[in-house]
Amino acid sequence: MRTLSSRLLVVTDRHQTNGRPLVPVLQQVLTAAVPIVQLRERDLSARELVRLAREVQVVTASHKSQLLINDRIDVALALEGAGVHLRSNSLPVSVARQLLGTQRLVGVSVHTVEEAIQVESQGADYIILGPIYATPSKQMFGPPLGIHTLETACRLVRIPIFGIGGVTAARAQQMLCAGAFGVAVITAILGAADVESATRELLEAVTPVP
Repeated sequence: MRTLSSRLLVVTDRHQTNGRPLVPVLQQVLTAAVPIVQLRERDLSARELVRLAREVQVVTASHKSQLLINDRIDVALALEGAGVHLRSNSLPVSVARQLLGTQRLVGVSVHTVEEAIQVESQGADYIILGPIYATPSKQMFGPPLGIHTLETACRLVRIPIFGIGGVTAARAQQMLCAGAFGVAVITAILGAADVESATRELLEAVTPVP
């Protein structure tokens, strides 16, 4: 059974850590909480990415955090149990599943409700939808979609949806109220002056009240 271990998903970008090395920053994150970690260092070669992924997996495995590799099925296969997060224009989910087998997570980034519906039908385990709010890291994907688009997608799609783009603790709560399973963040945690506090604050924001 492929299930998500957290409602908080941290997407890495070692260029947005305020000059701090990525792995120690992730150690701080995982000291404060146990989010899912998506390794997204797109400028690295396969060899460099495998080396970094192995370092990251030592940290994630010690905290029992799920690790996803961004778009590189070959790198994921080099790591025990790692899942894959696909871009919207990447390999179809069915092909990724064929290569990875049935036990690993496969997620997809989407930017429209129609894409969300499509990847659900292809067998994705979860979706990251955005940008919901304006954010410099997602400007290439156009203007923010807004909370109503997230609401519509959550109404029409049954698999978990993470909202991304301009996430703050207050906005994370808005996303959950709109039906999102959780939120995906980059700079809100990796770029924070106090990484542990930022992680705890966001985890609390996406933790449903009993």
